[in-house]
Amino acid sequence: MIFSINRNVLLDNLLVIQRGLPNKTPLPILNAIKFVVNEDHLILTASNSDLAIELTIEDKSLRVKQTGKAAIPGRFLIEIIRKLEATMIEFAVVEEKSVVIKAERSDFKLNLPDVLDYPEVDFLDLKQPLVLDSEIIKTIIKETNYAAANTEKRPILTGVNFLHENNQLYITATDSYRLSKKEIKLRDNLDPFNFVIPRKSLEELSKILDLVSDNVEIYVNPNKVLFKFPNIMFQTRLLEGKYPDTSRIVPTNFPVIIPFNKEELLAAVERVSLLSPRDRDTNYNIIKLTLRSDHVVEISSTNPEVGDALEEITPNGRVVGSSLQIAFSSRYLIEALKSFASSDITISFAGEVRPFVLNGPLDIDLLHLILPVRID
Repeated sequence: MIFSINRNVLLDNLLVIQRGLPNKTPLPILNAIKFVVNEDHLILTASNSDLAIELTIEDKSLRVKQTGKAAIPGRFLIEIIRKLEATMIEFAVVEEKSVVIKAERSDFKLNLPDVLDYPEVDFLDLKQPLVLDSEIIKTIIKETNYAAANTEKRPILTGVNFLHENNQLYITATDSYRLSKKEIKLRDNLDPFNFVIPRKSLEELSKILDLVSDNVEIYVNPNKVLFKFPNIMFQTRLLEGKYPDTSRIVPTNFPVIIPFNKEELLAAVERVSLLSPRDRDTNYNIIKLTLRSDHVVEISSTNPEVGDALEEITPNGRVVGSSLQIAFSSRYLIEALKSFASSDITISFAGEVRPFVLNGPLDIDLLHLILPVRID
């Protein structure tokens, strides 16, 4: 295996393929990136227990002297290429035991594991796909993924639910304390599906989407889902189990509705949360929202060990309802607010101990729900 390629082209592709490298693995071979060198293109593969990425490089700078394959230690390779300043880089495998990397006055030699030990990655058989613009997928992840659970107490909640029925796609994430739900009308007449993608897989996919601006084909089977770009295949396992029916927890009657300027509310909550006490169970900063009789809103926190904070906010529209006092996690509200494109936000309250809902006029297909905590 001998080839040369433009350094920037290779680095750009390595920064994509590294998303498939494991942080920890019982199979050391998976710490490598598999290179398959053909006469006019390269195929790179990285895999861990959750996801696999295959990437094809076709570039005019590629010069192949000898085809072949090798498993090259991934993180060492990426750091080497990142530090090199040469325009062109040459790779040559020596007796299938090491690879020599040459770039102008720099020479590196990496020992290689046996490429035959690299497990074959079984990508999905390609059937009828769901096709979405990459920006839509990126928006879906931004608006929902943060609400999935971080802990494994209920493994199914560590993912995001994708449900398709009647040409409508519903994307839902919840950790049982908050919920984010987005709806998208689909043009394609596809069979119904219902699956849950791990939160961490979507985080890695989102980083790849920062570099891609094409339509994405999505293929599904009962165990995994494949996102296919023009030169990238990103495949992730699906979580097993039945996702809970979250429609029953969304209130339908709201005695108090308050409109806010999003940035003004966000800034006030971030300041007040600096002194707020942390909940023992969740370790999240708890703050209080009070609607006064004059329809001015107070955001406050009281911490016996540190001190107090209070901000007054004037709603930017007509307030429905009279007085209200409710406590909740400031982090939950901050993350929900940051996901909205709207500059104006409406918060609808069903009661002091019932979930409240956030909506925005530019985000009509998006709903956020947060559960309060009881005030002692």
